[in-house]
Amino acid sequence: MSFVTLQEIEGAQRRIHGVAVETPLVRFNERIWLKDESKQPIGSFKLRGAYNMIAQLTPEQLRRGVITYSSGNHAQGVAYAARALGSKAVIVMPDNAPQVKVEATRALGAEVVFVGTASAARKLKAEELSAEHGYTVVPPYDDERIIAGQATCGVEIVNALTAEEAAKTLLLSPVSGGGLLSGVSTGVKLASEARGWTAPQVWGCEPELAGDAAESFRTKSLVEWPAEKTTRTLADGLRTQSLGAKNFEHILRFTDGIVTITEEELREALRLLLTTTDIVAEPSGAVTLAAALFHTEELPPAERLIAIVSGGNIDPKLRAEMTA
Repeated sequence: MSFVTLQEIEGAQRRIHGVAVETPLVRFNERIWLKDESKQPIGSFKLRGAYNMIAQLTPEQLRRGVITYSSGNHAQGVAYAARALGSKAVIVMPDNAPQVKVEATRALGAEVVFVGTASAARKLKAEELSAEHGYTVVPPYDDERIIAGQATCGVEIVNALTAEEAAKTLLLSPVSGGGLLSGVSTGVKLASEARGWTAPQVWGCEPELAGDAAESFRTKSLVEWPAEKTTRTLADGLRTQSLGAKNFEHILRFTDGIVTITEEELREALRLLLTTTDIVAEPSGAVTLAAALFHTEELPPAERLIAIVSGGNIDPKLRAEMTA
């Protein structure tokens, strides 16, 4: 097993410069800061990894087009990157994907193909269409180029800290397939090591109704949950049934822990984000704030918590419900 290097992450930083933005750290209270990835052009962190991978394809691969499987945010990342690089994008989405994400993906010029709710079914359909049409598959998380792209988010956080602050900081990242958590924890640990700093601890956060990553981390064995279980959570972006194999290995090496939250905690954190800040978060993006607010006894002590708000593509009806 080879791991993503700091040089690969720095290459991703150069590649995505001018496409993805360096997102702000927003103060929530005296102890908690929010890394607002909803400020990306597609409203989520997914553009980082998708662009980093597609920008490394050959002209012939770009001419044939790309395909991916996603519940929405990675779909938009691939569609945006493909359009920017002059390539066709085909997206396999679950038939229960939020309409706001389906419409946003189509607005970026992508062709959308629907399958059932299981993430495994989406992957199979994408592989079938790839074999038939010659598309290059852009995985949502289980690829070194995707991990390196997401890692740029972690390096940005290190860049915003002093050595003293880094040693007293706990970083919280959502986890589903593991692209963001594996990338951020790798980027944070390698960038801190290169400076001779004590690295911030990095913990993953996920709904307990889709707690496969926490079980995998606890047992040190990659497990898969059925779609009937993971689709119970409100966080539609965190319903993946299993971590990716490469993501799991990076998480075991670079991540310090994973905590799960309840649906009630998720709803309260989402409500607070929507009503007390200027951040428009989607449910998946609120799991980290939920962990910071309601699970301090399970987390290691830290003077500063940085919670990554991974995206803001919330269904308008849900937003209205949460802010009523």
